[in-house]
Amino acid sequence: MVPSTMDKKDGTMETTTRFSRWTRFAVIIALAGISGLAVAAADAPAVEDMRVSESAFFADDGREQIAPNKVSTNTLEPLLKNGKRSDGTRGSEQRKSSSTESRTPNTDFWFYTVDVELFADEDRDGYYHGIDLLFDADTYFAHAEVFAVVYLSLDGGPWIEYAETETFSIFGASSDDEYVIVTELLAGYPTGSYDILVELFDTWDGSFVADFGPENTSELAFLPLEDSQLDTPVIASTPIVVNHGGGGAADWLSVMVLGLFAVGTVAVRRRYRLQPAAAPALSHRGRSA
Repeated sequence: MVPSTMDKKDGTMETTTRFSRWTRFAVIIALAGISGLAVAAADAPAVEDMRVSESAFFADDGREQIAPNKVSTNTLEPLLKNGKRSDGTRGSEQRKSSSTESRTPNTDFWFYTVDVELFADEDRDGYYHGIDLLFDADTYFAHAEVFAVVYLSLDGGPWIEYAETETFSIFGASSDDEYVIVTELLAGYPTGSYDILVELFDTWDGSFVADFGPENTSELAFLPLEDSQLDTPVIASTPIVVNHGGGGAADWLSVMVLGLFAVGTVAVRRRYRLQPAAAPALSHRGRSA
């Protein structure tokens, strides 16, 4: 308690004491609140570490389709670098929770082909932030409604989901039902070598039915990627040449020559003007005999 030197008769001492108590109480509450926010901030992932991507989905005519069926921006948890690659996907979780009898491969669905084209390398370092993924899923049935989930793995680390399609149709073994996902990695994807995994699910009951990854094709392995924040073009500085001009001996000589030429010209013109005109010549008729 801070002592007061004021007069006790008018109650000023008591007022000061109360004010001190409330001040200390407010400071304690404020410090507690700040400590709580600090702990929460420490537990929560940093905003700059969150993964952000934008995907366009083409479900009708594959790469021949002009307008996408859907465009979405995804903000997801930070990328994991440590962990088992076999864990973490929706398909692997279903296989873990399923009985032994239902873990046998589903032969009613499969992937016929997958193709990847990378784009957008602004700084031309060989690492891209754009993924154009095409896949053709087939089925034993004449028609089936399915959806797909797509994952990335950095340098052999665990699979991390980056896109999920809406429900789309596949028709037997037709090649006219290719599906395309065009994705731009905007933030949270470090420069490195990535693999891609595609999992397919039956919309009817949400069950995992097929997958396709780097173990099936090299198209989905060792893809040089980075997010667009890291893919910043290097702008070369343009040298600026400043020509001051003048000051040289040649310049002064030129000025002197021009000056002398101008003076000489004026003198000649003046001398020509002051010269008396010649008398006109007399004709033969004007002479006396």
